[in-house]
This record gives sequence, C-alpha cells and structure tokens, in this order.
Amino acid sequence: MAAQTTSRALTLCSRSPLRARELAKVVNSRMEFRSSLSNGSLASSSSREEAVIGVEEWQGWGTSSAIPAMVMEVVRNLKGLEEEMNSQMSFGGLGGKLKGSFKVQEDKKHRATYKALVDSEEKLQFFSARQIACRLLGSRGYLCQKCWLAKEDCMCSKVVPSMLWNGIRFWVYMHPKDFLRQNNTGKVLWQIFGLQAATLCLYGIHEHEEIMWDAFKLAGKSKVWWLYPNKNAPSKTVMDIVSCKSSGDLDLDQQTTNGKRPLHFILLDGTWNNSAAMFRRLKEQAELVWGEEGLPCISLAMLGASPMHRLRPQPSWDRTCTAAAATGLLAELHQLPEFSSFGLEEQAEAVEDGLETLLHALTARRLRMGRSITRKERHINNIC
Repeated sequence: MAAQTTSRALTLCSRSPLRARELAKVVNSRMEFRSSLSNGSLASSSSREEAVIGVEEWQGWGTSSAIPAMVMEVVRNLKGLEEEMNSQMSFGGLGGKLKGSFKVQEDKKHRATYKALVDSEEKLQFFSARQIACRLLGSRGYLCQKCWLAKEDCMCSKVVPSMLWNGIRFWVYMHPKDFLRQNNTGKVLWQIFGLQAATLCLYGIHEHEEIMWDAFKLAGKSKVWWLYPNKNAPSKTVMDIVSCKSSGDLDLDQQTTNGKRPLHFILLDGTWNNSAAMFRRLKEQAELVWGEEGLPCISLAMLGASPMHRLRPQPSWDRTCTAAAATGLLAELHQLPEFSSFGLEEQAEAVEDGLETLLHALTARRLRMGRSITRKERHINNIC
C-alpha cells in the first residue's frame, strides 16, 4: 500500500512540480503513520489477542464487509490502554462516549495521534475509525445488533422483510456519529430489504467507500443518483431517470431480466450539518472518477412527512429522515409507467411500516423511562 501511494504521488509530482514538496510530506506522513501501527505506537503488542472484535460480531451490526483495518487498530489501542492503566474502559451517554479517568487518558492519546497526522485524508479515517470503535465497544451486550435498539426494546420480531426490485440498489452513506444510534432510520432499509439491496457505507472508512465506488464505476455514471436537497447542486426529478433510457444510457429491460446493472441510489444518513461534508466528499470523488461536474441530486416532488417527525422534527418538509426519503423515491418511481410493474408501491409501504415500528419502539421506551414523547419543533415557518 505504501509503495502504491508513493508511486501515485511521484506521478502527480511529475505533472505538477509545484506540489512536489507538499505531496512528499503527505506520503511521509502516511508511511510513518502506518509504520507506527505495525510497530505498536497506536496498536498494542502482537502478543495481545488479535480478534478483539471478530468478523461475525462486526458483520452482525449491518454490514457484509471485512473489519476495517483502522477500526481494528483503534480497538486494540483502547484495549492496550486498559492494560496500561489497569482499569476497564466505561461508556455512557449518546454515541458510546468514554467516561471517567480512562476517557481523560485516551483523549490525550488520540489527540496526539490526530495532531501528528499531516494528511487530511488520514485525519478523517482516524476520526471515523475512533468514533466507530467506541460505539462498537460501548454497545456490546446493550444494543440488539439487528435493530440497534436496547435489547429490552428490540423490534426485530415486528419487522416484516420484503424483496426490493433487483433494478434498484440503495447505498446508506452514514456518518460515524449516526452509527448504532437507536433512532437512526437508515438501518430500517437493510432490515427490510437485506444487506445486498440496501448497503451500509460508513463515511471515512476506506474499505466501505472503496466497495461503494467500485460498484459505481462498474455501473457507470448514468446509473448513479443521490438524494440530497442542495440548492447549489444540479437538481433532477425522478422523470429524468426515465429520460436516460431514451438517450440509450439506461436499459430498464436488461435490469428487469437479470438485475446485473441496477440503478444505484445514495442516501446520505447523518445530521444536516454532517451531511454537508459527506456531500462534498461524494461530489469530489465523482469528479475524480468521471472527470466532470458531480452527480445530480434528485429532488422528490411527493415527499411527505415522515412518521419520525413526531419524535425528531426536521427543519423543513424537504428534509426528512433517510428511510422516508427512500419511501418517497420508491413511490414516485412507481407512478412512472416504466416502473409501475415492479411492485415499488408495496416496497415503499414496507419501509413505511418499518418506520412506524421503529417509532412505536422508541415511543414505548420514552414512556417507560418517564420522558416526553414529543419534541420541540424547529423552524415552524419552513414546515407549514
């Protein structure tokens, strides 16, 4: 990997001499960082148990990928710090946050590691890996792996699986701070449709993003779309998907018969502040892959209120939860003659039912804990 990085950097340097010194610093930073991983400055010694988090446990949370290398290294580092301090790490609050004296020492270590990284890409990967590692360790024995709810609130037995038409594939592009959140709705999609039809891709996790972009490159630009209400980005309607067929860019008949080349839809899953950074990352990568302006955003015309508005209101009606956005897309596609025979309306209803199930589970938990089941609405003028 280091040799490949160096080769790419030298090629870029030959094309742009003015960036040579800057790129050399980036390459050296990456090589030193990876060397520190193998030598043990971030990881624990090689004699420590390797499978701190096993493949089965990792994949149980909603992915079919291998364990990301950086996540594993951060987990080992946390376990190593436990041994150094002779103290067990403890978690509490939202997002599996570390607590107590262990948090203080770990915070010093991770800040020093982060500061030492020169390359912004390495910084992002380290940030994402640490967020995910803490959530994994903090959720053990507490959350159900399938629905991400506290085990006493598990809704899995009430979720009805459904088959998504093989001409569509969803990518839930999730921010690490939304990973394992109990009120996250993106997880509902793969609970209902399965991991291959609705695939989790974690922002900043190299292995996940590589899998996603490999699929996009194979599919081609005309088959990749994303849902994101960005006024500064080119916007398309669902009808534009069909217009591609007339220009020869889209062959729905082939998709219907063998499903080898489905339409790929990216759903950004994170807070609205975090999703802006995620959108920029996708846009930049799209420009690198296809050498032109990024992918257009789909604007949904029939987007209704998500059931989750009752617990977590959105700033405006064009900003809804991830699963509700998928429901709106399926419903609009069903209205088009070219898609009307694929059962998309029933598939949209299955997601709606899954959202209602999640809402009831979260509501029951709030009532049991004596908490309010309504949330203060925001930006009322935008919603009315």
